[in-house]
Amino acid sequence: MKSQPPRVGARSSLAKNKAGATAMKPLADLPRCSWASDPLSIAYHDTEWGVPLHDDRRLFEFLVLEGAQAGLSWSTILKKRPAYRRAFDRFDPRKIAGYDAARVAQLLANEGIVRNRLKVRSAIQNARAFLGVQKEFGSFDRYVWQFVGGRPIVNRRRRPGQVPPCTAESDALSMDLRKRGFTFVGSTICYAFMQATGMVNDHLLTCYRYRELR
Repeated sequence: MKSQPPRVGARSSLAKNKAGATAMKPLADLPRCSWASDPLSIAYHDTEWGVPLHDDRRLFEFLVLEGAQAGLSWSTILKKRPAYRRAFDRFDPRKIAGYDAARVAQLLANEGIVRNRLKVRSAIQNARAFLGVQKEFGSFDRYVWQFVGGRPIVNRRRRPGQVPPCTAESDALSMDLRKRGFTFVGSTICYAFMQATGMVNDHLLTCYRYRELR
């Protein structure tokens, strides 16, 4: 998913001290959402998760990866992400839409990705449906952001337990995507997609990224 994130600990972030002066605080010491607990997830949390995204190919990438995560942990998908990029032509929907049975067999033999036939076929089907949305709306970005009124929903969660698995907005997105032929787009998957692409800011109030993304 994009260029490699910076190595954790390699930079500092500005933080306000009690007197209001600007102080340098080591990145590793900043308060984060609790799921960001290892170098890979921390880099993803700090540089990507919740950042409003409007690039169609990257939106498609998240759609595929969130679907691949179903039943698995996100950390598993993050580790496989480079292999996914190589295997799926860097998530070019036009190329993926043309994959044939031979390419499916090749993907199912690739140990670097989730070798689930339904998920692989879903990526291909979704690429075709994705192109249909682009043709109708001009871009997938224009289509998908309408489900949050064109701007991020900024929540105010204090604890992980307050974050719901889905919302009315993700229900609506899921229903519409299914009508358009997408698969592996249940409401929970859609909400994870919305969180990842910044349609929703679900960083906890205690997380330093919450204010940065408001």
